[in-house]
Amino acid sequence: MPKVLLLIIGWIGVVLCTLGYFLLSMKVIRAESWIFQLLNIMGGLCLTVTALDTSDLPNAAANLLWMFIGVFALGKHLRSSRTNKS
Repeated sequence: MPKVLLLIIGWIGVVLCTLGYFLLSMKVIRAESWIFQLLNIMGGLCLTVTALDTSDLPNAAANLLWMFIGVFALGKHLRSSRTNKS
C-alpha cells in the first residue's frame, strides 16, 4: 500500500478517535451512543492498519482491542434498543 495512503489512513484514525473523545468530554454525545462507538471502531481500525504496516505490534494490539470494545458496546446497545422496541 502506498505510504501516502497509509499516512492519510493514520491521520483519519487520529481524527476519528480524538473527535469521539472530544464530543464525549464536551457532553455532546454519550458513551452509549452509536456515533461514539462508530468513531472508536473506525478510528481504531485505521490506526491498527497503520500500526501493522510499521510492525508496531503493541500499538496494533491496543487499537484492535479499542476497536473490538467499540464493536461489543455497539452490539450491546443495538440488542438493547431492539429489546426495548419489542
